[in-house]
Amino acid sequence: MKSIRVAVAAAAVGIALTACSSPMQAGAAAVVGNERITVSKVNADAEAYVAALKKAKLSEADLGGVPVSHVVLQRLINIAVTEQLMARYKVNASETEIDNALKDPGQFGSPEINLLSQGVAPTDARDWGKAIVGLQKLQQQFGGESGQQRLSQEFSSIKPVLNPRYGAFNPQRSQENPGIFVDTGRFGKLTPEPAQQQAQG
Repeated sequence: MKSIRVAVAAAAVGIALTACSSPMQAGAAAVVGNERITVSKVNADAEAYVAALKKAKLSEADLGGVPVSHVVLQRLINIAVTEQLMARYKVNASETEIDNALKDPGQFGSPEINLLSQGVAPTDARDWGKAIVGLQKLQQQFGGESGQQRLSQEFSSIKPVLNPRYGAFNPQRSQENPGIFVDTGRFGKLTPEPAQQQAQG
């Protein structure tokens, strides 16, 4: 099986996330609005995700250089943001709608591989399915095709606060630097931009 190149954009909406910097709560990997995503939750989900990859005869190497913890944290953040938007705009997803979303084979022709490409272990997919349905309904509520920009703005209005151990959101993922998050240098690996070097010097 070739690389599944983890999609982990917020569903199919292609949303860019940016993070705020503010004090981090103890034990939190990220705080999204009023929701705290714990490091232990990220670790437990990462274990389940690695097990699901192995079951599908895939490995962490198939993620295109993106660490499993980043894949899982990005998914948990996307779900948290989506659930808060669903609550804000009174959008619900029925069990049947969630079931149907989880059957989507995506570009891989397999619901299981499609979920794995989104950073989701198939055994732990209900929240993800609910978020997918919610995003589709929100976009419809905002005007269908033309609602995509509004949805992106609404999604970006909820800014996650990341634990520095995960770094900061990578604004320009590339082949050389495919990670969802980049090291901010908080732990000794400082790689400042040229403009920052001049400002510091």
